Amino acid sequence: MKCLIVGAGGVGGSLAAFLALAGHEVVCIVRGRHKEALLAQGLRFHSDIKGECVIPCRAVRGDEAASSATGTPCLGISSAEEYDGKADLILVCVKGYSIGSVADCIVRSAAPHTVVLPILNVYGTGPRIARACPGVRVIDGCIYIVGFVNAPGEVTQMGKVLKLVFGARPSDGVSTDELEAVRTVLSGAGIKAILSDDINRDTFAKWGFISAMACTGAYFDATMGALQHPGPERELFTALTRESTALGHTLGIVFREDPVEANLRIIDALAPETTASLQKDLARGHDSEIQGQLFDLLEACEAHGVDAPAYRKVARKFRSLLEDNL
Repeated sequence: MKCLIVGAGGVGGSLAAFLALAGHEVVCIVRGRHKEALLAQGLRFHSDIKGECVIPCRAVRGDEAASSATGTPCLGISSAEEYDGKADLILVCVKGYSIGSVADCIVRSAAPHTVVLPILNVYGTGPRIARACPGVRVIDGCIYIVGFVNAPGEVTQMGKVLKLVFGARPSDGVSTDELEAVRTVLSGAGIKAILSDDINRDTFAKWGFISAMACTGAYFDATMGALQHPGPERELFTALTRESTALGHTLGIVFREDPVEANLRIIDALAPETTASLQKDLARGHDSEIQGQLFDLLEACEAHGVDAPAYRKVARKFRSLLEDNL
């Protein structure tokens, strides 16, 4: 299958590596120093599932084969402006604030049969990308993974958790057979791919989890080890989860299980040194998803009459910090 990965950071780079190692033709849309390093030295991939490997990379523009002449795994590398090929499957792995900048690339790279699968940490990105990409078939998804860029051209996937949940809404125009074909490709690459019967529920649940995790870690400047034991960090994480759960109930979300129990189970299974990408970005002074993971959720609570004192507490701290940096 021809796979286009839009954004090759911790998530996109890990998925690109898994798919390339499984023999699929993979092209990554990358920019800046990361792109330059990938072309110069290949993708240096450190994975607790796949081990240590270096995947060769080469520049491509259109429908050129990304695989090397010897048939060994290889990644195609391009920019959003340069790539003019067509893909069977497009995985959108950029941060929420970058969606607008990649919409044109998605439209150009999509054929009538193409399936676009966004994997972001903000709720409602499938419908949002569909609005930005008229005529393109966009489904929705979320991922549970610890993945990050160590340095330009170098990606780490940490731990044994790599679960991708995806699905379509009735209006998306993607058949069950097509969804099953995507699941087969992902599963065959070693990714735990789950076809959701309610993607609205599952993407909301992921939003609530990553928001509570990122906001707690950033608020206390703590790793997940601090959340794995009784204390103020675990208490804040639990309070944030309860508030997002109340919002979900107000929106008509029917959860599979109690989100507090489910989210604490995920936290407790993480490596203690784990931190969320939002926390890393804030610490480095980079652009972050603080709007989507903190302020958007709080604004949704306020708009629907859900009391959210824990989210207000976190928001007060970061509003003042952001204002101080203006």
